[in-house]
Amino acid sequence: MGEETGFPARFASVPWALDAFFPESDDPIPLWVAEPTLPLAQPIVDTIRGRADSGWYGYESRIGEYENTFRNWMRSRHGWEIGDSRILQSPSIGSSIASLIDLFTNAGDGIILQSPVFTDFKLLINKSSRRVVKSALTLESGRYQMGFESLEKSASDPMVRVLVLCNPHNPVGRAWSLDELRLVAKICSQHDVMVISDEIHCDIMLHGLDFVPFADAANGISVRWAALHGPIKTFGVAGLCDTLMITDDDEIAKEFERRCDVMSLNRNNVFGLAAFHAGYNSGSEWLDGFIDQIESNFDYVRNNLPNGIELIEPEATYLAWLDFSGLGMDVPKLTNWLAAEANIAVSPGHWFGREGAGFARMTIAVEREVLEEAMRRLKEAVSRMP
Repeated sequence: MGEETGFPARFASVPWALDAFFPESDDPIPLWVAEPTLPLAQPIVDTIRGRADSGWYGYESRIGEYENTFRNWMRSRHGWEIGDSRILQSPSIGSSIASLIDLFTNAGDGIILQSPVFTDFKLLINKSSRRVVKSALTLESGRYQMGFESLEKSASDPMVRVLVLCNPHNPVGRAWSLDELRLVAKICSQHDVMVISDEIHCDIMLHGLDFVPFADAANGISVRWAALHGPIKTFGVAGLCDTLMITDDDEIAKEFERRCDVMSLNRNNVFGLAAFHAGYNSGSEWLDGFIDQIESNFDYVRNNLPNGIELIEPEATYLAWLDFSGLGMDVPKLTNWLAAEANIAVSPGHWFGREGAGFARMTIAVEREVLEEAMRRLKEAVSRMP
């Protein structure tokens, strides 16, 4: 894309972004942004083209089917009966988290993060004049676990008001179990800590594992929660579609809706609406094939990593969390080596918190030949090490 079409290039491969984040690299393979570069669901492509051909792009009502479309998808795909919970629209996961933090905490309050975790969470908290309170995940026998004692200690501080949960987890790929999430709900209920559950990767479940909505885990437990959803990671439409906030708490719903109204955050995008319906109504078969390809790509990565690099076994997402500790490099050296020697643009682990030092996140929702070239470059870079 770019000059050939007149359209903007993908952010992951735009030169200024690569120069800014990976200045040591020369024409790297861009595998650092969490979005697919595989062919997208044809129903979405066809619907967008048809909507464009209509020749009318004015104001459009978000009809009732918008909410029903999402409810039906969650029911059929994950067995989640949303029931009487409210479903409200928001431009992005980030704007939802920022709004909820601003509405239900005060400057100086603590927000719990389970690091290593998605980089933007920390940025949103700091920009809101709140404090990051870490309850770090621990890597035990190759699988990440929540530190419940740490969570209990952090939640017991009366100045700690919110836990931002990543479910499934980006970047480590855990799909949290019902038992784990119920324990989170009980701890947060006991200490009056609100849970904001980012569930944007929920549709990318691997190996037949089930997604557990935090709403189901919280059932029967008096914990305040808001879950964040949308089609953007599932169908690769982050530049197009809105996201959703779901909650069973009347105050959360009322205040969030008021904030969106005041800030005009609930305006419609005619193409976003079209893609939303097309994906959730007609994208299930495509998603099945997409997940098959993701699992195949993970198999390829697992079988072709050079010695000294290990894949943390994923349970969800299309994000490979790679352990480079076997190469014996510190953070600055590893970051430079990945860009300058391996010539791949991946997200260094320390971006996700100091607990991610020695790791890196690689997006594998790419064509196989791209993955093959990335593995070739890694192998050659390792072979040149002294």
